[in-house]
Parts: sequence; C-alpha cells; structure tokens
Amino acid sequence: MSTPVLNESFYEQATGLLSGLIRIPSLSSQEDKTATLIEDFFDSQNIKKNRKGNNVWAVNKFLDPTKKTILLNSHHDTVKANSDYTKNPHDPIIEEGKLYGLGSNDAGGCLVSLMHAFIHFYERRDLPFNLIVSATAEEEISGQGGVASILSELGPVDFAIVGEPTEMKMAVAEKGLMVLDCKALGKSGHAARDQGVNAIYEALTDIEWFKNYQFDKASAFLGPVKMSVTMINSGSQHNVVPDTCEFVVDVRTTDVYSNEEVLDIILKHVKSEVHARSLRLNPSGLPSDHFAFKISDRLGIETFGSPTMSDQTLMNFPSIKMGPGKSERSHTADEFIYLKEIEEGITGYITFLEKLFNENNAI
Repeated sequence: MSTPVLNESFYEQATGLLSGLIRIPSLSSQEDKTATLIEDFFDSQNIKKNRKGNNVWAVNKFLDPTKKTILLNSHHDTVKANSDYTKNPHDPIIEEGKLYGLGSNDAGGCLVSLMHAFIHFYERRDLPFNLIVSATAEEEISGQGGVASILSELGPVDFAIVGEPTEMKMAVAEKGLMVLDCKALGKSGHAARDQGVNAIYEALTDIEWFKNYQFDKASAFLGPVKMSVTMINSGSQHNVVPDTCEFVVDVRTTDVYSNEEVLDIILKHVKSEVHARSLRLNPSGLPSDHFAFKISDRLGIETFGSPTMSDQTLMNFPSIKMGPGKSERSHTADEFIYLKEIEEGITGYITFLEKLFNENNAI
C-alpha cells in the first residue's frame, strides 16, 4: 500500500485527540462529555458538525446531493475498565511507543484515524463522492441511542467504512446475533410416582437439536451458523416433576441467512416456545463482485470474516470493517494502541479512499 506524505503534526494532533478522549469516562449511554470534546475538536478545525444525543457527525465542505455518499463511522463509548488494570485507565500514558488507556484500541485509535482521514479530504472540491464521518455512541451495547438513531439524519449512504481494530485488514463479512429465550412445557407430578411429563426431558430433545443441527448453507468467510445453549433453569424442589424448563440459546448468524430466516428454520424444528429478544443485530457480507474486493487486491489488503459484532449490524447498506489496533486487545486490562498504528490507520484510510476516488464509478 503506497503511503501519502503527511505532516508529522497531523499524526500528533490525532494522538492528542485520542489522549483527550481517554481522559474522559465514556461508558455506553454516558458519552456526553466525549461527544462534547469531539464537537469542540470539529470547531477547532472550522468544520461544521451535527449532534443528536451523544452522536456527532460532519459532512465534507462541498456537499453535492447528486453524488453518492461514503460513511466513515466509529464509536467513542467504552466498556467498564477491566478489574485487572495496573494503570489508571483514564491516564493516557505513552510508554515504548504505546498509548495506554481505556478505549485506546477499541475504538479510539480507529475513530481519530477516520476523523483525520476525513479532515484530509474535507475541503477538496473535486471529490467524486460525499464523505460523512460519524462518532457514535452505545456501540458496546448495540443501543437504540447509537448509530441507528442517526441513520435517517444522514440521508442515503452507499458504502461505509466502520472503524474497529483489525490491524488494517478488511473484514468483508461479520456475524450477527440472536439471543433466544426458549421454554419447554411439561406437566407437574410427584417424582416418586409415574406421573407428569418432565419438561427437562422435553427440553433435552430440543437442546440436542440445537447442538447437532447443520444449516444447508455456509458462509465463505464466516463458516456455518453457530448455535450454543448457554443457560438453563428448571424445577422448584427435588420431588416434583417440573412442568417448565427454560433455556437460552446464543445464535451467531452469517451473511448467507438473515436473522428472520434462521429463526424460521428453528421454529420448524423445535417443540419449545421460542422468543427472540431482538432481530435487529443482523449479519453482513459483501457480494463477491463488490468493488471493495478489487481495491483490497490492488492495495494488498488481507480480507477476512469477523466473528465479533460492530455497528455494521445496524447498517442496511454495504460496509466493511477496518481499522488500526488489534481485536485481541479490546476489553483487556491496560489496553493500548501503538502510536505507529494510528499513523498507519490514517494513511491506510486515506490511501483506500484515494483509490476509491480514482475509480469513481465503483459504487
């Protein structure tokens, strides 16, 4: 991948913004202060910004409604600090080329890199596409007040880059999620007599099905749909045959089925009552002829399917997931990102967008 030449102060500015974000606690749904910091940063760059709730976004200076739109999105909320932290999670310490702090890797490095790629293009009059950058809330809980709450405000989006730590590899497919609350029904009776219908035994038949069922189609990047029974509860005392058995199933869907299609298949095979807590966390995947594959080939970017979820699950338009940092560092004690990774993130995003702009009929 060729590297654009940028002023060193540009990278330092990105690191400074990330340090400021680290200093401010921003648990999901409590990101108001980091949202204000991001607003203030846009003001300092003379960039007009918008805010709804704790979501902040900006559009390139010379917006043209006749052009297609690319969204650059990442989140500024974090999980709670891991109990094994040895450093202050809100003290952005730099040691041996690493910037430590809660949210540095997931996904602050991605966010500031996308924002600076946006700044790089902000005043260009000749952009063949519109660019929107959004810093969104509640990603860690897939909340209603996150990116889903502003999509209608953004207008039509034709393609998105979602910033998550992938070592700048390109996730072209991502698993979705359904959580199922299931209830097997029986009939109570005395355990000492041949009475009743044991709901646990009824549940076991369905649990066995969840364990062994193989869906007809598998994803090229994500493999098969995965179903795991993760919780079970039944019975009130040792000598009573239980009349209900409740269990929970974690279902990781792939891009070859919608959540609705997977649920329909499940309902046709099990006797238990099944209730999906939500169908909104959908899998995503690009068609094999999508232009992003061509650009990744030309730039030597590795493609893969991601088992972890992001804001992609809430987007109904084509998207990829790509960003600096490493997924395995997310949610760990003494989280960090290398300063070099932030530089690589900014230049990598700019290079990808430049290649896309040069092929303005791609989308």
